[in-house]
Amino acid sequence: MLETSARLLKLLSLLQSPRDWSGTALAEQLGVGVRTVRRDVEKLRNLGYPVDAVPGVAGYRLGAGAALPPLLLDDEEAVAVAIGLRAAATGNVAGIEESSVRALTKLEKVLPSRLRHRVRLLQSVAVTPSVGASVSPDVVMAVATACRDHQRLRFDYRSHDGTSTVRTTEPHRLVHTGRRWYLVAWDLDRDDWRTFRLDRLEPRIPTGPRFTPREAPDLASTTRGVAWGAYRHQARFILQAPAAVIADRIAPTVGSVEAIDDTSCAFTTGANTLDELLLYVGLLGIDFRIESPQELIDHVPVLTARLTAATG
Repeated sequence: MLETSARLLKLLSLLQSPRDWSGTALAEQLGVGVRTVRRDVEKLRNLGYPVDAVPGVAGYRLGAGAALPPLLLDDEEAVAVAIGLRAAATGNVAGIEESSVRALTKLEKVLPSRLRHRVRLLQSVAVTPSVGASVSPDVVMAVATACRDHQRLRFDYRSHDGTSTVRTTEPHRLVHTGRRWYLVAWDLDRDDWRTFRLDRLEPRIPTGPRFTPREAPDLASTTRGVAWGAYRHQARFILQAPAAVIADRIAPTVGSVEAIDDTSCAFTTGANTLDELLLYVGLLGIDFRIESPQELIDHVPVLTARLTAATG
């Protein structure tokens, strides 16, 4: 039988799992009787842990308290939290970098050596993506809340050329590409689905009335908006390679790949400069043809001349 202190810690760990526990189930896990479980629950309450009784099943759950209770994590959970904090410490949600470092320092101090080794090993072989424009945590939370509660969201939105407009939307979901946050929403003024960069968005609070969610766009539609809809230039290329080969080399958030036949495919993407578009596709090492826009076709001689001049 576990000692009382060890049993209380195990009981607390069980109650922190996302489920309701009957007294009988807890007794079986702890190797004690149901009466002992009741006494241990009362001890946790006296220590300040909000253990709620579940009506109807003579059970228990850990409720929300005025203060955050100590969390008991298993090995996999501890590693996941440590890696997440490391990513947040260099992430692109403004204002949480310092708090993430503080939390990570506390966690690593108490991690067993075997887990510290795993975290450092994963960190040493992982490539940290370059950080895009930062987003205020308040903006992320406001937009996420509107998505969750199905409330209309009005916001000031700044386009890539600096023009500011007021948009009224039915927010659907947030998308994070590793560099930027995007909102996928139904734009009421344009009567269509749109994607908006959160770093260019300033919510107008309070939010509007509740709405009945529309049928969500498919993944391909969402990806198209994130991949190139927010960029200054969009282009379509014909690549002389099978679609499956290109799809393995290009992330869905970079562009859309459509098969033409067994040996070629169409690739649609976007960028803020014409140079970026040409160089990105050129570095694939595959023969290609520009289908649109004409502006990009006209820019090829300009880039070619610049590269030729670089050779002296």
